[in-house]
Amino acid sequence: MFLPKYPDSPTPPPAHIHTPTDPAPARRSALPAVSVSTGAVVAVLTGGVVLTALLAAVAVSAISVAVAAVVLRSLLRDQHRR
Repeated sequence: MFLPKYPDSPTPPPAHIHTPTDPAPARRSALPAVSVSTGAVVAVLTGGVVLTALLAAVAVSAISVAVAAVVLRSLLRDQHRR
């Protein structure tokens, strides 16, 4: 009942052993799908705009301080010469 059934005429073994000529190329694993919501895009854009505005404000402040320092230096130089 549980005995295996064998074919009546078994097939002969192959005459040659198959060896692959080219190794199979390594498959890269597929990257997982990343879904980006519109809220995340808006948050990143808003953060970029805010950081750019802060950087511009710091640059303008630095330039104005440098100009004020040059003006004060020239005024103090004139005071020392008199």
